[in-house]
Amino acid sequence: MTDSSNSSSARSLQTRIVHPDDQLSPGFDSFSVPVARASTVVFPNLAAMRALVWSDDSQWRYGLHATPTSLALAQRLAVIEGGKHALLQPSGLSAISNVYFALVKAGDHVLIPDNAYSPNREHADWLAADFGLEVTYYDPMIGAGIDALIKPNTKLIWLEAPGSVTMEVQDVPAIAKVARARKILTAIDNTYSAGLAFKPFDHGVDISVQALTKYQSGASDILMGATITADKAVHMQLKRARMRMGIGVSSDDCSLVLRSLPSMQIRFEAHDRTALSLARWLKTRPEIAAVLHPALPDCPGHEFFERDFTGAGGLFSVVFDRRYSPAQIDTFVEALENFAIGWSWGGANSLAMPYHIKSMRTAGVWPHEGVLVRFYIGLEDEADLRSDLERALARLGG
Repeated sequence: MTDSSNSSSARSLQTRIVHPDDQLSPGFDSFSVPVARASTVVFPNLAAMRALVWSDDSQWRYGLHATPTSLALAQRLAVIEGGKHALLQPSGLSAISNVYFALVKAGDHVLIPDNAYSPNREHADWLAADFGLEVTYYDPMIGAGIDALIKPNTKLIWLEAPGSVTMEVQDVPAIAKVARARKILTAIDNTYSAGLAFKPFDHGVDISVQALTKYQSGASDILMGATITADKAVHMQLKRARMRMGIGVSSDDCSLVLRSLPSMQIRFEAHDRTALSLARWLKTRPEIAAVLHPALPDCPGHEFFERDFTGAGGLFSVVFDRRYSPAQIDTFVEALENFAIGWSWGGANSLAMPYHIKSMRTAGVWPHEGVLVRFYIGLEDEADLRSDLERALARLGG
């Protein structure tokens, strides 16, 4: 047997730098998850390498697929969501893409709510135009009536509750029940609730998609997504597709999301309180024709929100009176001082963004004539935000 100390001292300095003989004291512990960076995963021997099975989540294979840091985040996300398995992707849209490429092929039919996240629509339209997918957009309030839209080749039904701009809350259990009876998989974009305020697996959904860029990150500086499932077979379909597309995430980014998770519930509740208070106040303003906040009774699907959700977070929309032109609404948005103009909500900073909904819809008729502005309410003081809104509204005039 070779004396390791003598063998080490006999090696050149360069080799000892590449193959260090670190002497670390045992017993170190902290609250944070260590950052494990790796492309190469080292095997103890060839037998261990040859025994690898890609479907075995307990085996380390390659840094692209998992590290101890990314696996820790995936496991915690599954617990938050009420699922059993989670896969990480570089963005929320990448997670949506993972669902498509795992579950459908050319000639298959997919149903998508008309209020879906716009990049989901764009992704589906691309797959339809270039890859032969058949896509139908449906009224988000259709409920069990979705049964009439199902075709023999329908393989996937998307849900989004609430819609990320227009805030309709779907009857998720009714749609999921129809899908289960017809043996069709369902996937929901559950980013709005962060897995905190709505538990999709309790309502029959098969896959939950999260944009971890939002509340899970909480600082507007991370891009990441996740697919979360309760069924192992569905998880494996997603895992196989993710592996074949070469999708992975940075352990450093995972560490930043892990650092934010302990405060997520507290932040979500703070966003929720301020947003609901401001939404109620905006309902009293003559400039506003409608306030679309799921916790308010006149928001479409409010009854489903009351039944299925435990909170709303910081996102809601308003529709301005039709007497105000798009140019005037642009002036209003640009006059705000404490609201930035930008997407990717979920951080500490409030945001405002105008939308022209009629150009975004293909199923049903959008009932409002005025311009819609979506607000994300951050962690600023409520009084400061209200004063800011008052000043900007005053610029609209009568």
